[in-house]
Amino acid sequence: MVKRQKAQILDQETLNRSLLRIAHEIVEHNKGIENVCLVGIRTRGVFLAKRLAGFIKNIEQKEVPVGILDITLYRDDLTLVASQPVLHKTEIEFDINDKHIVLVDDVLYTGRTIRAAMDALIDLGRPRTIQLAVLIDRGHRELPIRPDYVGKNIPTARQETVEVRLVESDGKDEVVIVEQNG
Repeated sequence: MVKRQKAQILDQETLNRSLLRIAHEIVEHNKGIENVCLVGIRTRGVFLAKRLAGFIKNIEQKEVPVGILDITLYRDDLTLVASQPVLHKTEIEFDINDKHIVLVDDVLYTGRTIRAAMDALIDLGRPRTIQLAVLIDRGHRELPIRPDYVGKNIPTARQETVEVRLVESDGKDEVVIVEQNG
């Protein structure tokens, strides 16, 4: 399988601008950040949630709690992913009951990751609301899931992949479309 970069969708500046806009939308939608918590889905969703928390702190002059959610055991394709899946720790150090939880992920595709994340959250408590923030919405939904906050909508073909690259994990910030041939 040969991968070829087809296009760069976001660079560092436009990626950060998208996150700043999402941060403003979260604050506006929730009329502040009272009882708002961010929960990033491992791995890149965590980095994005932490960045959003930084932007929100600059806007509101208050910290917003950030949690880390591992959905490995909640995936409906667990047996397809790996015979011995790698489990990471869910790190949510706050009570999610009656809170406005903003789930954060990098790319929304079929919706199955988000369904798994909601299942994992509900096992931890009963949030007042679960909202969804994604950097990229690429379409092709298989489940009735819609994001509340979107950095950028990118219509894609199924043979294309959207790769979110972040400084924390990849050494640079960018979003690219990669074509897979063969």
